[in-house]
Amino acid sequence: MISAFVFGTCVGSFCNVCACRWPAGESVIAPRSRCPKCLNGIAWYDNIPLISWLVLGAKCRHCKTPISMQYPIVEGLTGLLFLGVYWRFGFVMATPIYMLFCASMVIITFQDLADWTIPNQITLPGIPAGIALSLVGMAWPDSGLRVTDIYDAILGAALGGGILFAMDRVTVFLLKKPGMGFGDVKLLAMVGAFLGWQGTLGTLVIASMVGSVVGISVILYFKHFGSGAEDEDNTEAPPESTEQENTDKSPSDEEITLEGHYLPFGPYLALGSIIFMFVGPEIIDAYFSIIEPSETIMLVD
Repeated sequence: MISAFVFGTCVGSFCNVCACRWPAGESVIAPRSRCPKCLNGIAWYDNIPLISWLVLGAKCRHCKTPISMQYPIVEGLTGLLFLGVYWRFGFVMATPIYMLFCASMVIITFQDLADWTIPNQITLPGIPAGIALSLVGMAWPDSGLRVTDIYDAILGAALGGGILFAMDRVTVFLLKKPGMGFGDVKLLAMVGAFLGWQGTLGTLVIASMVGSVVGISVILYFKHFGSGAEDEDNTEAPPESTEQENTDKSPSDEEITLEGHYLPFGPYLALGSIIFMFVGPEIIDAYFSIIEPSETIMLVD
């Protein structure tokens, strides 16, 4: 168990590298880890997950630039996920596969939060990889994999990509605003390939519920605590050119932009997929155990 956590923190250190370098188009292999401020290389004893951050006091040894909290958070979170996977599945073939799946979701979460992008380096190879692993599940029933039928994996990938793609097109057509980003489309298709069509729907439901709660909470927070700042901003005189600009631009000329409309949905999809990976079958069994008695009563009546 401890080994799973330690291994997870080491993988989490690499997850930080991916989440920071991929958006900039940099290699995750070379150059070696370095301080982004002074560009000095980081020695191995300053690159021990969790421990080095604490020993250094969250500052670069050379230039004393503060080190972001993201680094220990990602390392610790990945370690806990690896520990959870080992505890949930045991020593089976599915364990390393779902450990890597969790690591991928960690990278996706923090890159989407920081850069509003979901890495193709994960989702594009992840879709065929998930479908291929379903063949492993078919050949080895005791593998522990959630999907043991290739048709389930293919349907899950198609359903995942299809649902979000349709939502995006409908939103753009009706509201003239961007809907789901294509990174989310590819992400849910990958999730479907790994977790099947039930995993696709379960992930989407969980992500939507959590996203709604967070979104409503943020709106209420800013309405309550941000009213003073808004009133202060409203006292400023409007720009003289505002009226002229508005009259020159008809609704049909408006461009569809991300500004003011985009909310990163990747982190919620990642969370939903991890939850379903851990307890998806139990959630489905609990759901049917609730509705079956009511159906029986209706039949008797």
